[in-house]
Amino acid sequence: MSDSQPALLVVSAHAGDFVWRAGGAIAAAARRGERAVVVCLSYGERGESARAWREGKGLDEIKAMRRGEAEDAAAALGAEVEFFDAGDYPLVESREVVDRLVRLYRDVSPTVVLTHPLADPYNGDHPAAARMALDARVLAQAIGYDAPGEPLGAPPVFFFEPHQPEQCDFKPNVLLDITDAFAAKRKAMECLAAQQHMWDYYTDLAARRGVQLTRNAGPNLGFTTETKGEAYMRYYPQVARELA
Repeated sequence: MSDSQPALLVVSAHAGDFVWRAGGAIAAAARRGERAVVVCLSYGERGESARAWREGKGLDEIKAMRRGEAEDAAAALGAEVEFFDAGDYPLVESREVVDRLVRLYRDVSPTVVLTHPLADPYNGDHPAAARMALDARVLAQAIGYDAPGEPLGAPPVFFFEPHQPEQCDFKPNVLLDITDAFAAKRKAMECLAAQQHMWDYYTDLAARRGVQLTRNAGPNLGFTTETKGEAYMRYYPQVARELA
């Protein structure tokens, strides 16, 4: 694989987060021939698998089930997926997890990074994942950090949309057109049987963000009432030689 190939890295707290929040961006990158890599820090086995617990399944069985769902979803999006099995509820920040992320950054050499916002009063696992993703990005840039591979450049980081954005200080400043990739996103969502209640919610959200995208883009750019979108917040400043 060429070192110059664009690559997308997604740091997801749980096995389903990357699908709901960033499935369109992942599928779009894969459609463009880019490498798309997802890391699930946990399977979401304790906090996001309620139906399985009610059905009497055990922890190992639930982990295996969620892993299988995430693998199928990643395949539907055209992405690679890795699992850290770091546990959830709580996802505990640790030097070990950050170091594993540094090594993944060095291996993937991403041109873009997607992860959770830094605030979520409903789920502490999400900001924990974001903090570790950001810490690892900085450490991966350090030439003296003891990890294989070349020091990382400075890939932009985008926070994807949380489930309750108003409560998470999420104010999108990027609206991404995912119209052509949405069928793959919907297929990936339908792989997550443990969270079936989310399928229609995120389908409706894609339509609402598509409306906002169309209004912000202005006329004559080819967007229609069928446009689908995802919302993002850029964390670091955009670097440009001209404003556009």
